[in-house]
Amino acid sequence: MTLKTDNLFYSKRLKMTPPRPEDVQTMLQWNEDPEYLRNVDTDLAIPYSEKQLEDEGETKNKEVYFRLRTHEEDTLIGFVVIHGIEWNNRCGQLAIGIGLAKHRNKGYGTEALNLILRYAFHEMNLDRVGLDVIAYNAKAIRSYEKVGFQLEGRARSAVYRDGKRYDRLMMGILRPEWETHNQIHTEGEQA
Repeated sequence: MTLKTDNLFYSKRLKMTPPRPEDVQTMLQWNEDPEYLRNVDTDLAIPYSEKQLEDEGETKNKEVYFRLRTHEEDTLIGFVVIHGIEWNNRCGQLAIGIGLAKHRNKGYGTEALNLILRYAFHEMNLDRVGLDVIAYNAKAIRSYEKVGFQLEGRARSAVYRDGKRYDRLMMGILRPEWETHNQIHTEGEQA
């Protein structure tokens, strides 16, 4: 199957789609993985109910939500969202999750980040995207840095897990930074 990679919702291996009713069963499996629950949020690791998952993912005025699927198998592997959008300031916050461990460490996160940032900057016309991440989530931090996010600050000792305190890192990227970073990496791949 030949795909156009300049499609707004497609990257090389992934596509952003709206939620589908059958997604709930896959997402219930994600809720059984404490690593997923503890990396996707700083709140208590409590699995969502089937009803909560059915209601998740409706795009609203201050939020744009997508499910991540592979092209070839159309397999649901995660989600990505721009939330807390301030249209007047042209900025929003990013959240991403790759559900099952078997889909992690394959570069899907980095690919999905570039896909949602292209959407945020070129379709939503945002100028800034921020996020926060727990300091122990080194793999996510590497992915964020790989696409051009920069450390902007930290909330010291903000997350308590397993009897230890961790910082919450604030990271951000501006549209010109992402475009420059993305152009350099695209040219490097073509060389």
